[in-house]
Amino acid sequence: MIVPMKKVSLFVLSDKKAETLKKLRRLGLLHIEITEGSGSRIETLREEISTLERCISGLGKPEKGESEGKALSPAEALAVAQDVASLTEERQACQAELAALEAELARLKPWGELDPAAIRGCADEGVELALYEIPASEYGRLDERVRTLCLERTKDSVKCLVIRSGAEGEEDAVASLDAYRFRLPAESTAALRQKREGVGDRVRAIDEALAGCLRKVDGMKQAVHTLEKELEFEVYATGMAEESLSAGGAGVSVSYFQGYLEAENVDRLKKAAKDNAWGLLVEEPTEEDDVPTKLKNNRFVSLVYPITEFLGTVPGYFEFDISGWFLLFIVIFFGIIFGDGGYGLLICAIAAVPTVKALASKKAVPPTVLLLWLFGLSTVLWGTLTCTWFGLAPEQLPQWLKSLSVPVISNVNADRLWYPFGPGGAGLTTSQNLQIFCFTLALVQLTIAHLKCAVRDRHSIKILGDIGSVIQMLGIYYIVLSLVVSSAVFPFGLVVNGIPVGTVAVILIASGFLLSFVFSNYEGSIVKSILASLVNIVSVLLGVVNVFSDIVSYIRLWAVGLAGAAISATVNELASPLLGNFLLAIIAVVLLIFGHGLNMILNVLSVIVHGIRLNTLEFSSHLDMSWSGHKFQPFEE
Repeated sequence: MIVPMKKVSLFVLSDKKAETLKKLRRLGLLHIEITEGSGSRIETLREEISTLERCISGLGKPEKGESEGKALSPAEALAVAQDVASLTEERQACQAELAALEAELARLKPWGELDPAAIRGCADEGVELALYEIPASEYGRLDERVRTLCLERTKDSVKCLVIRSGAEGEEDAVASLDAYRFRLPAESTAALRQKREGVGDRVRAIDEALAGCLRKVDGMKQAVHTLEKELEFEVYATGMAEESLSAGGAGVSVSYFQGYLEAENVDRLKKAAKDNAWGLLVEEPTEEDDVPTKLKNNRFVSLVYPITEFLGTVPGYFEFDISGWFLLFIVIFFGIIFGDGGYGLLICAIAAVPTVKALASKKAVPPTVLLLWLFGLSTVLWGTLTCTWFGLAPEQLPQWLKSLSVPVISNVNADRLWYPFGPGGAGLTTSQNLQIFCFTLALVQLTIAHLKCAVRDRHSIKILGDIGSVIQMLGIYYIVLSLVVSSAVFPFGLVVNGIPVGTVAVILIASGFLLSFVFSNYEGSIVKSILASLVNIVSVLLGVVNVFSDIVSYIRLWAVGLAGAAISATVNELASPLLGNFLLAIIAVVLLIFGHGLNMILNVLSVIVHGIRLNTLEFSSHLDMSWSGHKFQPFEE
């Protein structure tokens, strides 16, 4: 259920703001509706939080058992972040230097050991030496005034030493070879290698220092939390509205704010207000108020919370809490989409590992694991009902498994026709029976939505509009069966036991539409309700089409399940010819694991895309839910 809230306005003397907020934080009852503060301190805190978060993100997550687990103060955490930033910058510079050294050594490698100082020293003796790499074809045509010493000759080029002694005409002849001159390094190859070793050692030292900082990540996260709480306090302190009042000829500054708290905690806040001389006004929230939402359900229904938290969906305070229905239908949808009892057993086996660990350590089993159990058992149940196990053909399964399945939807009877209105009429295949099941599931879930709306409107004749929606949906359900499943089995002229079913369906649609048209907008006046429907006549007419499309939308459960079964069968067909040979059998096992594993991953994505959609879109739209709420977050230590 959605916990009842009260709207609170609290007034304090402005010079008591900080003291009051500290006391309220110790109480931990009030959700304060202040979102913006002012002042340089807020900007400083935000920058410090951003700095720490960037540092934590850059460091990554420490390995299990490597975290120091020591809490850090914000100042200590910021000092670590500064060290990390400095070390990271230095490491990048070292990496760039290493890359340059590697490139230079690679360039010098073909020339062996070089010492540019020794080569340049020859000039002091009157002989200038230079290294050249000249194409072999040009080397043979060198001017005779160019004196060279060949160092290495290949098919394409010649590495040589050009000796210049200043002879007449030598300068011009050598100048023509400038394009082939080898640029000497600033240092010898030995010095470059030594420098590379030094830079590499520094990189390793930096990595060790960063590893030490990584062990402090958990402490830094706690520091971030501390700064966030301090920022929250500062926002509330500086975001309070202030008024100057006159009291006994003296001016008094009063600060105030609005917030919300659980109705059951009003007395505790009243006592605190009395003890601290706070002004307090408690009111019932209205639909114009942005009331936070807090959900409170039993332990079983609360198993759905990991899903809703993952989605970030929160119902509005004046909307419905559909946690129980969400859990029920997502479990059903999961089983149909996965559709394979073998996959369900694998899911149960995965859930069993953390369950055993938790029970062995005498801890509570995590809700996520319990939810995984529900998903696994639902899949096993659906696989049992349809006789679907690891994509195997029914003839490959034992008879006792076949006997557990429900004949009308079992793969055992895939080629059989079923005659719902007697053997004289048209028949339905097993696949069509599954489609009917999906549409019936849609009818049930969407009917529940309108019945919940009817219960909400039970004290108003607006309830007739909700009843009209249910009646209209019953008629559209038959139209869906006729248009989508089989017009031969469900014709508009069908008569069963003297009842013209098709005609009744049309009457239901017409009468339901009329009730909905007249009463769905009722707010004290039927005339105004009819006028509101006339103003929105296009939306009202499209609403009938939307009901049709919403029911048809549930066929995605059958389609996605069918696709998953086809993939399973294909994987089995690819692997089965390889099982006759020992070496090929290993490949077959790998293929089976990969194929079925990939299929399970695709099924998980399908549950997220299709299964959750049916709850948060089709079901919720019939409840007039927009999931516009935000979580109740009390100001607390």
